[in-house]
Amino acid sequence: MGVVAMAFAHYSNFYRCLWTSIEPVVATNAFGDACRELRACAEAQAGVFAPPAIDAQLTEIGYDTNEINQIIACNEVFSDGNMPYLLLASLARALLEGFEWSGRVPGSALSRPAVEMPHPVLMEPHHVDRKTAAIYDDIRETLGLPFVNTDYRAFARWPSYFALAWCNLKPVIQSTAYETAVSQIHSHAVKLAVDLPNVTGLSPQDLVDAAARDADPAEVLAVVRLFQWLLPGLAFNVAFFRAQLTGSAQPVG
Repeated sequence: MGVVAMAFAHYSNFYRCLWTSIEPVVATNAFGDACRELRACAEAQAGVFAPPAIDAQLTEIGYDTNEINQIIACNEVFSDGNMPYLLLASLARALLEGFEWSGRVPGSALSRPAVEMPHPVLMEPHHVDRKTAAIYDDIRETLGLPFVNTDYRAFARWPSYFALAWCNLKPVIQSTAYETAVSQIHSHAVKLAVDLPNVTGLSPQDLVDAAARDADPAEVLAVVRLFQWLLPGLAFNVAFFRAQLTGSAQPVG
């Protein structure tokens, strides 16, 4: 389970209300289409910055094709897996802020099974050497976060790759154009989320009332906002990493 869902689940009534309403939506074509469209948006925004190809550099330092493909497969876990969480967080924030879940997109049941994804090895701070620990510190400082996202801890499984990928991404994050790109992903996520089919008829007041049974709704909203603010940037960064390896910001398959 992603950190987003675990954080939301701290507020059990809020999370139960939210998940009860979103669970039947996840099994619709509309949700799958929204995830793919959101991923395409993130990858298009990353592509604007022309991420430099690094596969030749990796080959020079000893990476073989199999190892590079392993990194791409690890990236795929997050390129694909971050999208449902971004939609979930965007929907939760919109509802807690009083926006109606319009549900204009019809949803039909999916007939295909969920795709199995590998479980990445995570390099926790106590696992890494000083150089990678310094990159972790740099990520926290650059992104203004108190923690290092799961995605980066997974990519650190290949330290020399991770150092090179982050070195290319950091100046993009520090550019003024980065905020505009991330805002585009944010806005698109909100639009896609509120257009999903509202199967249970969940209203903003329903979710606020559920949150109030756990804590001050403003506290719950602050937690939701944190992740909903974080995820569009993370989606961009993962897309940038992917494009460095594949020469394209387009998904596989």
